[in-house]
Amino acid sequence: MESFTSRAIEIIKNIPLGKVMTYGQVAKLAGSPRGARQVVRILHSMGQKYQLPWHRVINAKGEIGIQDEEGFLRQKRLLQNEGVKFTNERTINLKEYQVSVVLEKEDVDLI
Repeated sequence: MESFTSRAIEIIKNIPLGKVMTYGQVAKLAGSPRGARQVVRILHSMGQKYQLPWHRVINAKGEIGIQDEEGFLRQKRLLQNEGVKFTNERTINLKEYQVSVVLEKEDVDLI
């Protein structure tokens, strides 16, 4: 059986260009509905090693969760470069940009 971490990594790798997922959405698909903070940890500790599109994962409010200005601006710029538009300084319209397909764990590669 695959670990939560390896499932989360695969899910994040498969988020399409110009789309986003929430930390909780990734956690739920990876098998731990309450594992949003674990997703944050995975992005922080393994994002570079696995070349994860970390910028495509945002919070449940549709906001960039990074608090420091440099990191916030970097994530925002990366998303804008993929065509994602912001409704205000920090917020993305989840109805428009969130990966909305609800998948079974076995279907991760279909994102």
